[in-house]
Amino acid sequence: MFSRDNWKEIFETIQKNKLRTFLSGFTVALGILIFVSLVGLTNGLQNTFNKFFSDDSSNTFFLFAGRTSMPYKGYKSGRQIEFDNSDLEDIEKNFTLLTDYVSPRIDRSGLVKYKNESNNYTTRAVSESYQFAEKTIMMKGRYLNKEDIKNRTKYAVIGRLVERDLFGQEDAIGAYIDITGSVFKVIGVFQDEAGDDEERRIYIPYTTRQLIEKNTDRVDQIVVGFNPEIGYAGAMAYDKSLDRFLREKKFISPDDQNGIYIRNVADQLKQNQQFAGVLAYIGGFIAFGTILAGIIGISNIMVFVVKERTKELGIRKALGATPKSVIGSILLESVFITTISGIFGMIVGIAIIGSLGKKLEDFFITDPYINLGLAVFATVILIVFGAIAGYIPARRAARIKPIVALRDE
Repeated sequence: MFSRDNWKEIFETIQKNKLRTFLSGFTVALGILIFVSLVGLTNGLQNTFNKFFSDDSSNTFFLFAGRTSMPYKGYKSGRQIEFDNSDLEDIEKNFTLLTDYVSPRIDRSGLVKYKNESNNYTTRAVSESYQFAEKTIMMKGRYLNKEDIKNRTKYAVIGRLVERDLFGQEDAIGAYIDITGSVFKVIGVFQDEAGDDEERRIYIPYTTRQLIEKNTDRVDQIVVGFNPEIGYAGAMAYDKSLDRFLREKKFISPDDQNGIYIRNVADQLKQNQQFAGVLAYIGGFIAFGTILAGIIGISNIMVFVVKERTKELGIRKALGATPKSVIGSILLESVFITTISGIFGMIVGIAIIGSLGKKLEDFFITDPYINLGLAVFATVILIVFGAIAGYIPARRAARIKPIVALRDE
């Protein structure tokens, strides 16, 4: 079966039937190429989901105050709900075992100046624990601490792009900047994997912001970090308990969807992971379909090949060729073409996927990739079925009587 004569015959057959050989190989290579590409792009889509939703801490609740839409316990509808410092204390007191940290958030936008440079930035007033919620990475200097919050210091932690815009090549640490008329000392510079928008923010102590705004105790939003050990089910239960607690405190109807809103990052993360998983299944199903199409294509071509060589096979049998040698010759040709084409398609597909990198980020595909083992497995599957595709018609041809084969037109 693997004799030199067999290989010589295979190459002579390929040489005589270049178009047929090309179509056979193209069908196999294209099937593997599409499979590798689809799986790689699907993985790239999942990378984007993971990157986008893992930038911030996943064990976090964001609490937003709204305006009531229905009357409740003597209070009219249309009432604006407000958070204050007592809410921070009550959450920590009533949910001690479930809570890792609580931080207020007060956002203000305004002009920030340094010497002759100025620009508009968002200033976010927070506590020292807000660093955990945003996963802020300090490049130099330090973040806010408890003493800064307690003493209402005029310290600022600026984003990497704020330093670049206002300071150029100058080191910002220790410099003083004007934030909407108040002078703050820069104590740190941070970076954030979420991108430019995050790195054009400035963090200051929330107590300092409240002092500037006529010593108020109001906060815009509240960020609660829960203990990750409670798991997803515990997070959902905590979400409901926290919502119920704040509604009772603020006199908001349990049925009022507008009075207060809690964004559960853990729940959103799970939902998006499930969505990404569905997309992965869809992509995998389509990829499997391309492999199946390749198998059908090579099968059809091999049926045609055997039909075309019926008379030739009859002559060989008349000269004494055994059915085993007839099957072996056709089978070896099928496996050879399928293997070479499959490996070529796999290598090209992996090369294309590997070269994309971040070029498709605008289409929500980041660093697409495919597991080499999966690519090899798919190629082997196609080779195996290519062999089966060649074996079935070859076996049928080997059973034809020489006199019948010689009469074939």
